[in-house]
Amino acid sequence: MTAARLVAVVLTLLGLSACGKVAAAPGGDPSPTPVIATPAVGFNVLVTEHDRAVTVHVGDKIEAVLHQKQGMTVWGNLSTDNASVLSPVPTGIMAARGVTIAGFRALKVGSANISASAGPLCSPGAACPMYAVLYSVVVIVTQ
Repeated sequence: MTAARLVAVVLTLLGLSACGKVAAAPGGDPSPTPVIATPAVGFNVLVTEHDRAVTVHVGDKIEAVLHQKQGMTVWGNLSTDNASVLSPVPTGIMAARGVTIAGFRALKVGSANISASAGPLCSPGAACPMYAVLYSVVVIVTQ
């Protein structure tokens, strides 16, 4: 990827993240998925695509539940950027269509980001815009 293209992608992502609403191509799953209000059994904290920061304690388990947006692909690459602070753990949860779920355990004091990405949902063989939507939540781990 050329530097100019990389800069254009980053600026586009920053612009999209500043918007309250993103226009998306039609064709996504039109049925809304209900928002889960509490974490699943065995987890202490729940984060969704609406959260931007959360504080947890060492040993807490975090459940990340992201719902597919209309006209977008399902969230992918749901991961942490600092596995020494926040380690991925299996959830044992079967996700509904259009829902991405991951689990993490807070290992030590520090901070880490949980992030994911999604792109436009396009018909096979059709021209498709080149943009992505990023999700990120800052997790601060305390004693």
